Amino acid sequence: MLYVLFSVVCSVTVSVILKLARRYEVDTTQIIVWNYPVAVLCTWGFLQPVWTPTVMADAPFGLYGTLAVLLPGIFVALGASIRYAGIVRTEVAQRLSLFISLIAAFLLFGETPQSAKLAGVAVGVVGILCSIGWHKGKNQYGLNHRVWLYPVVVFFGYGIVDILFKQVAQHTDVPYTTSMLMVFLLAMGVAFIYLAYHIMGAKKRFSVHAIFWGMVLGGFNFANILFYMRAHRALPDNPSIVFTGMNVGVIALGALIGIFLFQEKLSFINKIGIILAVISVLMIAYL
Repeated sequence: MLYVLFSVVCSVTVSVILKLARRYEVDTTQIIVWNYPVAVLCTWGFLQPVWTPTVMADAPFGLYGTLAVLLPGIFVALGASIRYAGIVRTEVAQRLSLFISLIAAFLLFGETPQSAKLAGVAVGVVGILCSIGWHKGKNQYGLNHRVWLYPVVVFFGYGIVDILFKQVAQHTDVPYTTSMLMVFLLAMGVAFIYLAYHIMGAKKRFSVHAIFWGMVLGGFNFANILFYMRAHRALPDNPSIVFTGMNVGVIALGALIGIFLFQEKLSFINKIGIILAVISVLMIAYL
């Protein structure tokens, strides 16, 4: 469970970095761009993917390209969600995006629907709606449409990404670590194209500080993936424990960090939503 704990801490730290970046007026878009070179180097160094012409001939480059475009965009949406909706709402939306891939498993991948898991999804959807705080007016994060819009994008975006990664995993002729490296390489290319537009087209100022912040972000982002993979290897017969520990841990730690470190204000309905989110994860894992 130590690997799960490390993965949880690294996952929440990514959100904290994006939150602090806004406080110190560092361009989060540029930070996200510089996260990808670190992800590429770490994947190459720690996971040692197989890189041969035979393996690459069977690689699903269509899926790689789609993920390469989606990942940077959704990462930007994650940063915007943290800025406008806060860490608590964003972590709930990101963690419960598993519902999208779970439903896809029933509809696209031929798994048999289970009533208990579907009930868990239903509870989680209510939890999402309560956590986001669907109400009129303004709060400390800005206009109401920004409070719920970005977490919704995060929810659907990460769910779609998870489905695509599952499709990548079905190509067993290509090692998963090789696929990860290819996705990160292509995503880095897309991110640098966007950076060029950001600087030259949108006339944004190039930030040297963003390079350092991006390297730190990339390190924690990759560590989250690495520890999560090692947790599954350490507990091969108990995937539900890893699944539950990761999702509940991130929601709980994210809530604590958001409330006590950044003074994010939650209504009674929001708090009910967080509780329902935890219950839904437990239902999916154990019922």
